[in-house]
Amino acid sequence: MNGHELLQQQINETFTVSERLIKLLDEKDLSWKPSETNNWMTTGQLLFHLSQSCGIPIRGFITGQWAMPAHSDMNDKKTEHKLPPAEKLQTVTTVAEALSMLVADRNVALEALNLCSEEDLSSKKVSAPWDPTPVNLGKRLLGMIDHFNQHKAQLFYYLKLQGKPVNTMHLYGK
Repeated sequence: MNGHELLQQQINETFTVSERLIKLLDEKDLSWKPSETNNWMTTGQLLFHLSQSCGIPIRGFITGQWAMPAHSDMNDKKTEHKLPPAEKLQTVTTVAEALSMLVADRNVALEALNLCSEEDLSSKKVSAPWDPTPVNLGKRLLGMIDHFNQHKAQLFYYLKLQGKPVNTMHLYGK
């Protein structure tokens, strides 16, 4: 298995599981969040972020063209402290919208992956808007898939806390 095949497989598996998790939600669930304190996102905000947390940054690493949120200046080391509170984050308004955005982000990831070579994946060094350290492109792309997986797991726990009948197989799921 080469680098492209590995990344494609990881992208497809993670997006498929995420889609199944999203389909367990109803519109009424989108405004739920674990607590009113500690700056939690609503489920709808989490779904919006999930749908932009893999393909869009993968395209950025491969093409060098970044569409960063307007609220951030990633060259500023104090950006983390300037991020908006959760209530100001964008949200999806329907489960169908979340699913549509998820499909679009998967397509962005897979299309962008086709723009680089195996050699690029193994030897090209790229930096991130939030980290100027040059890192192997393949490792950066795996990092974005990992980022997506973290939010997939966050969604799993949101579902569990909402009393949805989920178990470990839903998280890793076949």
